[in-house]
Amino acid sequence: MHFDLIDLRLYLHILDTGNITAGAARSHLSLAAASARIRAMEASLGIEFLDRGRRGVTPTPAGTALARHARLLLQQAEHLQQDLAEYANGSKGQVRLLCNTTALSEYLPELLADFLHEHPNLDIDLQELPSLRITQALRQGTADLGIISDAVDTHGLQTKPFRDDPLVLIMPLDHPLAVGSVSFIDSLQHDYVGLAASSALAVYLEEQALHAGFRLHTRIRAEGFDGVIRMVAGGVGLGIVPQAALQRWPAAQRFKTQPLNEDWARRRLLLAARSFDQLPGYARALSDTLARPLRKNP
Repeated sequence: MHFDLIDLRLYLHILDTGNITAGAARSHLSLAAASARIRAMEASLGIEFLDRGRRGVTPTPAGTALARHARLLLQQAEHLQQDLAEYANGSKGQVRLLCNTTALSEYLPELLADFLHEHPNLDIDLQELPSLRITQALRQGTADLGIISDAVDTHGLQTKPFRDDPLVLIMPLDHPLAVGSVSFIDSLQHDYVGLAASSALAVYLEEQALHAGFRLHTRIRAEGFDGVIRMVAGGVGLGIVPQAALQRWPAAQRFKTQPLNEDWARRRLLLAARSFDQLPGYARALSDTLARPLRKNP
């Protein structure tokens, strides 16, 4: 079956007018061209769609079924054309934004809520991935924007500063390491409270432990940074969370915090894209919003 939209539109015009000549005229085709198209449609399936009579044409049962589907297909094609026109104008669309764990939970919810409120015709496909996989997706063109750690290779991408995002070691007040300073390597001799195994930060920390020649012993996994902090405060083990996640907690903490001095822990988050200038209008608007410096409270 080889029908195109011209064939389907012609067929409906013929039915609406009741004869091939008028249908051809409405379709801006010659009678010979219109007749040839109808014959080709019928020949492709070996079915007649029209009963031809002295007073015009009427649809056969197969022709009635074709008409029903043709109207639906042409309606969908019209909707598709309208939607794509809106994409081209930058007024409607979808942005695929990939980010790491901290950006997803700490920085983006309010930013994206405000942005979506201001852009009611825009959807955001938001997904959490490790920074390395985000850069791969951006290079392959399967994502518009990404928020990544500055520790990964950004060759072939453009970046803008997003947020400083240092990681902090937290521990129960009575933990053996709670006295004095401790390195990440020293902490690997003790139990940890971790995030879900699939989370970007969990993958990142396990990679750092392996690079140091150790394994991160995760005693239990919690759902989100709040869960990690609460379990650490309850004495379960150590945890590593971004500094931003601690800002919601009261001053009277039931745990000790200590900055990690390793270079990989003093990270910055970057907004990345293959080319900011070549983004569609709606994606470029989102990138401009995310790249704005964080406003400090007076």
